[in-house]
Amino acid sequence: MGFVGSALEYLALLFLLVIGIGALTLLVLFFLDRTQTDDAIRRNYPVIGRFRYFFSTLGEFFRQYFFAMDREEMPFNRAQREWVYHSSSGKGNMVAFGSTRNLSIPGTPIFVNASFPPLDDQFAATKPLVIGPYAKQPYEAPSIFNISGMSYGAISRPAVEALSRGAAEAGVWLNTGEGGLSPYHKAGNCDIVFQIGTAKYGVRDEHGNLSDEKLRELAKNPQVKMFELKLAQGAKPGKGGILPGEKINAEIAAIRGVEMGKDSLSPNRHLDIRNFGELLDQISHIRRVTGKPVGFKTVIGSSDAYEGLFQQILERGAVHAPDFITIDGGEGGTGAAPMPLIDLVGMPLREALLRIVDLRDRFGLHDRIRIVASGKLVNPSDVAWAICAGADFVTTARGFMFSLGCIQALKCDKNTCPTGITTHQPHLQRGLVVEQKYKKVANYAKQIVKEVETIAHSVGVNEPRRMRRHHVRVVQANGDSILLSKLRPSHDAGDVNKAHL
Repeated sequence: MGFVGSALEYLALLFLLVIGIGALTLLVLFFLDRTQTDDAIRRNYPVIGRFRYFFSTLGEFFRQYFFAMDREEMPFNRAQREWVYHSSSGKGNMVAFGSTRNLSIPGTPIFVNASFPPLDDQFAATKPLVIGPYAKQPYEAPSIFNISGMSYGAISRPAVEALSRGAAEAGVWLNTGEGGLSPYHKAGNCDIVFQIGTAKYGVRDEHGNLSDEKLRELAKNPQVKMFELKLAQGAKPGKGGILPGEKINAEIAAIRGVEMGKDSLSPNRHLDIRNFGELLDQISHIRRVTGKPVGFKTVIGSSDAYEGLFQQILERGAVHAPDFITIDGGEGGTGAAPMPLIDLVGMPLREALLRIVDLRDRFGLHDRIRIVASGKLVNPSDVAWAICAGADFVTTARGFMFSLGCIQALKCDKNTCPTGITTHQPHLQRGLVVEQKYKKVANYAKQIVKEVETIAHSVGVNEPRRMRRHHVRVVQANGDSILLSKLRPSHDAGDVNKAHL
């Protein structure tokens, strides 16, 4: 009994201590809330007012797991994410009992199946496509679907390495993003597109100007197939960025060509490109120095301005044209950007892509300039629509983030990503096992291509890029669907006289 009595006394004392600490904590919080002047709710309702922000924070997680329907969430719903998860795991995406997609929502694409499609042994197959016929080393790109720009620094070392190895496995290209070429981008020996951002990380001299010497050195790497000048990205068109000094360690500083521990600014545009003429001059210069194809990435505010670009190309000659143009939609994603820019600046991809494709074709540059579509295209229907609209290639970043295990926790900018993708905390990166994740990256890319080929086969063509606007209908506000070729007549010979179908 003595031992039991002592144990009970100990537990009682412990209980009283916990109660005392709890009461003291509440008293301190009450005093802090009542005396602070920043927050009216906490000042008027001390302690209790804090629960409002706690529940608000938890709300996004409860909606994701318990309340939102499969097709309701933003920016990507559960059905979209689950498709990627299943594909990246190598599982089939067969479903039963009919579609859960609401086909009456305006803008929904509905593909036009052929009355007499090719037989199964005539399955549609993707063919390589040459980019940069006037470059010394043109690039024969093997896949219609590729990895969009993600910088080392914005995403973690194991994430970049898994993407590199997965890209090599699937035969797709990997865009470096504007943060320079890291050893982890090269780890898988995949095809690489080197992106030149406004700060010119990785190819800048000590004054921040473009360095021809560094361009030549990069071009010697056989993995680097093309160069992309980034004029703008979807989430923050017209806005630069800052890489805080605390994130710039010795490795990042060496890769990007900046000072360690000092904030690095990205201007809101290239300081040496003030108009379309200077853009064409810079493209020609980089192509001449590197011998590789060169294009640019941008967000369209108005297609009217680009009339001047294509007119100058005609005046200078096709040899001076960009080898490709990457169109990012205003709905494009990034780790962090001002909400007004994310929500309201830049034309959505589904309008911008059609306008730029039409300009290219109207000026007779269909076979000279390749169009790359980028912006929330993560499922086969998205990719197939873009091909029908006139894109030659499609890239995605967030689709491949999902294949790495992203759960849309919306913590990309906080260095607390629970899946290890956008964090540099070693204990969180530990969860991202490269040996497993690179296979998921490859599986996802292969499955996208396979299912786009399935759609192409269904509409009656033997190669995805033979799909045209008359192969897809678009649901209207009244519930009816109309051929895309009727909504937006094409200048492509393959679509001429098909708008009436």
